[in-house]
Amino acid sequence: MHRFRIYIEQIAKVSDADWDLFSSCLFQQEFSKKQLILKAGQVENHISFIEEGIIRVFIPKEDPEKEITFGFSFKYEFISAYDSFLSRQASQYQLETLSDCIVWSISYDDLQKVYQKTEIGNLIGRLMAERLFLIKSNREQSLLNESAEERYLNLFHKRPELFESIPLKYIASYIGITPQALSRIRKKSL
Repeated sequence: MHRFRIYIEQIAKVSDADWDLFSSCLFQQEFSKKQLILKAGQVENHISFIEEGIIRVFIPKEDPEKEITFGFSFKYEFISAYDSFLSRQASQYQLETLSDCIVWSISYDDLQKVYQKTEIGNLIGRLMAERLFLIKSNREQSLLNESAEERYLNLFHKRPELFESIPLKYIASYIGITPQALSRIRKKSL
């Protein structure tokens, strides 16, 4: 939880009173590798901060080979099916751990309480929303403006650790190509 406060205080100082209220609403969860945190059809009730681990965001399909991975979150990042969290509607996608994970979570109801009772609550909410929005926006722009090879090379240069810790089939889906196309691009760029 200490790392969470450090993350927040990179943007703004948090009073001890505000932090005490906010942190009293947080609870720690531990998940094993390949565990579903949220299933499609469920309403997202939490926003979480990843203390350890990697989480994949994907659209499930009957054939697991056709699942569509459209996001990853890592250590010291936020994770949520944020559209479901805000709308209180069922999620169309799932959250799955790709490694053992430790997350600090806050419920929808507790976050509303933090918004109402603290000076820093709205800032914390805004930071979480901005982080989740930027991930989505950057991916959309990449899919619209770059070739598959450019998406691969940009991802490789920006986040080389992905290729060490995430199966290539998920990376291929994330950049919008088949695993076979990713294999050809990787051979070409060596």
